[in-house]
Amino acid sequence: MKVDRFLLGSLLSGSLLVSGHVSAGEKIMVDKTEYEQLKAAVESLMQAKEANKKVLLGAEQAAAKAAASAKTATETANRLDKRVKSKSSLAKSAGRISGNEFNPAVSLILDGRYTDIDNSELALPGFQLGGEAGLPDNGFTTGHNELSISANIDDKFYGSMTAAIVYDEGETEVELEEAFIETLGLGQGLTLKGGRFFSGIGYLNSIHDHAHDFADRPLVYDALFGGHLIETGLQARWVAPTDFYLSLGAEVTSGSEFPGGENDNNEGLGFFVKTGGDINESSSWQLGASYFTTEFDVREAGGHSHGHGGDEPDNELLDGNVDIAGIDFVYKWAPNGNPKQTNFKFQAEYFIRDEDGHAEFTEGANSAEADYDGEQTGYYAQAIYQFMPAWRVGIRYDHLEADNRFANFVNGGIDQDEFLEESGLGAEDDPHRSSIMLDYSPSHFSRIRLQYSDFDNGHGESEDMITLQYIMSLGSHGAHSY
Repeated sequence: MKVDRFLLGSLLSGSLLVSGHVSAGEKIMVDKTEYEQLKAAVESLMQAKEANKKVLLGAEQAAAKAAASAKTATETANRLDKRVKSKSSLAKSAGRISGNEFNPAVSLILDGRYTDIDNSELALPGFQLGGEAGLPDNGFTTGHNELSISANIDDKFYGSMTAAIVYDEGETEVELEEAFIETLGLGQGLTLKGGRFFSGIGYLNSIHDHAHDFADRPLVYDALFGGHLIETGLQARWVAPTDFYLSLGAEVTSGSEFPGGENDNNEGLGFFVKTGGDINESSSWQLGASYFTTEFDVREAGGHSHGHGGDEPDNELLDGNVDIAGIDFVYKWAPNGNPKQTNFKFQAEYFIRDEDGHAEFTEGANSAEADYDGEQTGYYAQAIYQFMPAWRVGIRYDHLEADNRFANFVNGGIDQDEFLEESGLGAEDDPHRSSIMLDYSPSHFSRIRLQYSDFDNGHGESEDMITLQYIMSLGSHGAHSY
């Protein structure tokens, strides 16, 4: 190396210079041993520098190999992350906040609202209503205040119960919404659930009302399911080991809840499939299809209201069968997958219900009956945009349509036109509704919402509804579905 030669030359020149300054009488000969030692020291220095160079070169090569390994690891992690994201909807839909057997997770949902509406009775021509179908009362009311308790029972089972506490017409009612156990760690992507639970059909059905994006359910859920399809039985779900998200599910239930009813066979069957994945870092999607079938000996009209004043007439369907098929789609966007600042969600569902039975309608001493074959369809589409942290705006459109046929009409004092109108099974115009909402959520635990709806009830009447709502969550609360 140039620096080492320079150093050796400098040392030798210095020695000669020193020798030049010594007089002849005092001439000192450089000891050969010292010279050899000096030369050996310089050579050792050169060897050390060469070794250092090799060490540096090896370090650079090692760094390059490490960078390549890191790149490979990053690419593998990204692929795994995509796969996890694609399958995340199942874990989110479970929303497990389990606590432990000594300290279970307890949560309370507070729902209150003020509603400005002229007519709070829900009547949808062509649809026999049941379950919790209805509209809120005018003025200040409370909605479903939900109390939930959940915990891992042991390393094999998880348990959860949700009860709705409702104050209605001066009385406090406690309604059991869900009470089930679920397996943990069966492996192979399989999960079993048993008890009373929200069916897995559709997209919104398994999501509690407080987690919806609007103050009320879509009309198709009230018309076809009485709010939610809630069943008692056994559900199995399986997540396929694929790069994209694929989940299959089946249910065997009692079939005794609306749109079913009391039946001897105690059997309802449901099937659903969901698939989805990431489009890119900012966008993802999910598509689902579902089917449910049941039968009933007796299905009585129910719900919170039916469009009748005073004493309600008896309205029953006998010896019937029900088949429901649906399709749902959800698209989500958030910049680089981070929804905290802004995000967008579009969702839509379409259902068709085919049912038959023997319809009976009684009012006082008069009655009428007929064989009934009905086909009803409904859909909604909505879009939600979070334009800044904590603030969202959304729009939704609902539409229903009924095509019901009757045969072998028996007049017992009520003519056919009156029977169709009063029983609610006669189709007139198609009910539809348009809604817009604005909500503010300073945290995951609180939300204040303002909503306006223009509702055409299918009887040639258009109604306006304004709702101011708060939803507050106390205690541990699981993540919501995809």
